[in-house]
Amino acid sequence: MARKQKVKNLTLKDIYRKHFRVAIFGSARIKPGGQLYKNVFNLAKNIGEHGFDIVTGGGPGLMEAANAGHESGDPHRHADSIGLTIRLPKECKGNSHLEIRKHFNKFSARLDHFMALSNVVVVMPGGIGTCLELFYTWQLTQVKHICPIPIILVGELWEKLLNWVIDYPLRLNYVSPPDLRNIYIAKNNREAFKIIKKAHELFEELGENACLNADQYLLTEDAESHGERRAHARRAARKMSKKELEKKEEALEKMGERLE
Repeated sequence: MARKQKVKNLTLKDIYRKHFRVAIFGSARIKPGGQLYKNVFNLAKNIGEHGFDIVTGGGPGLMEAANAGHESGDPHRHADSIGLTIRLPKECKGNSHLEIRKHFNKFSARLDHFMALSNVVVVMPGGIGTCLELFYTWQLTQVKHICPIPIILVGELWEKLLNWVIDYPLRLNYVSPPDLRNIYIAKNNREAFKIIKKAHELFEELGENACLNADQYLLTEDAESHGERRAHARRAARKMSKKELEKKEEALEKMGERLE
């Protein structure tokens, strides 16, 4: 049996590596063997087979299913399987399928790293923590603090929640129709992966004009050296010409049109 490789710590270099990454959020309470666990495993396996990185909370339940599925689909580790673990009674230890890990004591910093790393977010059934991750992502796309990444809601649970948003906050003008533009309902893995694949095609097509959350977010507190801090500061302070800004805006519009 091959010796399992050591899990490495997440660095700024990893964050700024231009990889296409899919975040999967979901319940830590789901046990192996159930259909939901298998569904997440199979979706993540497909993601790994296509060479896309995966980002999870690194814990048990559906997070473990996602990292294990990715490992199965990418046995030679061409893509990264990242776990952002948190100090909690049920999640104090990372699952055994991680390649890159970062541990957090506070949700706020962990959520910001999820945002910086992700090009697509897939929301599987879950509880309060999963709802927090969903609404945090949704709000940051709404106010344009991050790119308008696709948020894919998988399962009847989220379909009913989205109907509530439409029936109440939207009807009462607390949110606007464009705020729902990057929200997608997927009834199964096939529908979810179809959206992921379209997002990846657009990511590749746009190349240097692709919107990256890492460029929108400041994570200087995690720089491991003064050199990395300086490099990050230069990146954050870089000025774009008017023409470059217009290209970015066009790219964002194109993303929305292509994924509809």
